[in-house]
Formats: sequence, C-alpha cells, structure tokens
Amino acid sequence: MSSTQLRIAVLVPCYNEEAAVATVVADFRKALPAAEIYVYDNSSRDRTAAVAREAGAIVRSERRQGKGHVVRRMFADVEADVYVLVDGDATYDAPSAPIMIDKLLDEHLDMVVGLRVDQVQAAYRLGHRTGNRMLTGFLSDTFGHAFKDILSGYRVFSRRFVKSFPVLSDGFEIETELAVYALELSLPVAEVETPYYARPEGSFSKLNTWRDGFRILGTMLKLYRSERPLRFFTVIGILLALASIIFAIPIVITFIETGLVPRLPTAVLSMGLMIMALLSVSSGLVLDTVTRGRREMKMLAYLSQPASKRDAG
Repeated sequence: MSSTQLRIAVLVPCYNEEAAVATVVADFRKALPAAEIYVYDNSSRDRTAAVAREAGAIVRSERRQGKGHVVRRMFADVEADVYVLVDGDATYDAPSAPIMIDKLLDEHLDMVVGLRVDQVQAAYRLGHRTGNRMLTGFLSDTFGHAFKDILSGYRVFSRRFVKSFPVLSDGFEIETELAVYALELSLPVAEVETPYYARPEGSFSKLNTWRDGFRILGTMLKLYRSERPLRFFTVIGILLALASIIFAIPIVITFIETGLVPRLPTAVLSMGLMIMALLSVSSGLVLDTVTRGRREMKMLAYLSQPASKRDAG
C-alpha cells in the first residue's frame, strides 16, 4: 500500500514558537498534502496556538511543561498509520518527510531518524554539536551502534512503535529514550540525511547546553542502570571490592608481621566494603532477571499492536 493511502499525522510540539510555527505548518502541508497536522501547544506565553490554528493546523494543548509530556499526549491521542514528529522551530526540512516515509514503508522499519546536515554555521551551536557527539558515542557503546544523531527532533514512526512506546521522560531527553527503546527491542530503524537550518528571526532555542546536556546524560545513566543492571552493579561492586582490598592490604601485612590487628575500625570498614560489593553484584543478578522480564513485556506490547497496512497489503 502506498503512502498516499495511509493516514499520516504530523506531530508538532511547540512552546513559544509564534515566529516559526506557521512556516512549519505551511511547509509540511505542501510536502504532505494528505497528512493531518497537529500542533500541541505546551502552555506557550505567546500566540503560538492562535498562529498555528490560523495556518490550518489542528491545535491541542498540554499544560504540563516539558517535551516528554507533550510527546506522551500526542502518541496517546492521535490515531494514524504513520507518524511524523518534528519540532516547531522551522529548522527541519519538510520536503525530506516523503523520503523518510517511503524508506519506513519500503524497508518495513519502525523508526526513521532525520540525520541533521547543517546548511549554515548558525544552525547548530558548537556546544550542542559536541554534546550530541559525546552522548551519541556513549549510547552507541552502551546499547549498540545504530544512530549518528540521537538528539534529532525529526523522526518518522510506525503505528506499532508509537502505540507501544512507554514515554517516561519529561523533557528534551525524550529523544534519548526513543533511541534506547528501539535498540533494546532490536527494532528495525534507519537514518536519512536531511538539511538542518537556522531558526527564523524572532525564534529562540529553549535548550540550555549544560542543563539539558546533564539531564540527558542523567537519563542515559538511569536507562543504563535499568536496562543493563548486571553490568552497572558489577562495576560498582568491583570498585567497592578494590577499595576494600586497598584498605585491607596494610592490615594484613601488619597481622602477618605481628599477629595483631591494631586498626580495627579500618578492618571493619574493609569488611563492610567487601560485603557491599557482594551485595551490589547480587543485586545486579536479580535485577538482570527482572529486566529480561520487562523487556519481554515491552516486546509483547509491541507485538500486540496490529501490523500496519503496508505489511497487511
């Protein structure tokens, strides 16, 4: 079944994007004439909602502040066969959407990520570029090499992905969560290079390089702890065991030479650290079993969603 016969929804989360949202709606209306365009206003203080409505979009709202909350609401409310998620800042290339959708359909994928290619130097600040590379590298080393731009806000999804994805993040770390979900279930994904432009005049980024970078890194560590608990707690156990051994070495040497244990508090500390190390590894073993069960439940939730018409046709 061709993309023109499918229900396509363009999802645009917005916060104070009065200067850009009309351009986004118009560009995607031109690129995807048959698609329904939804703009979700995240309690903007300007005329974002009014401008989007005037441009012809279906406007809804999410009061809880944060992109993760908006994506959760969009994924739950909107019914479609193919979903296009794009930021409302007019930095992403609308004509790339049909290419990404065709790739999703032709290759039977669940997510296609828009790999950003800068068109002007001002499009991508140096701090954001460096942070993206560091976080992408961390994710690749931890969960497997699948993405070059995990923080891209331009993505195309299958219905199965959207309706089975448990959104847990509140803010901009949602992109990291989307990538981890696809990797942990080994879902078929791909990236497509797409032009990335500077924001239009009057539009300002809501990202803070350091604050949001640390939040995303914190999210990745939490996901690593929950998805790779055996590795996570084994590393902690090894560090605790090494500390225990370092404290114990002089005590053992003194005991061998004199038959006495003069530093009893240090000996107790060393023993306590070793017990904590064993408990940490034991916790990792237990949580690893729990994680496998959770992963199976996520896969069952994914499989419980009917295959899209592209597969049934």
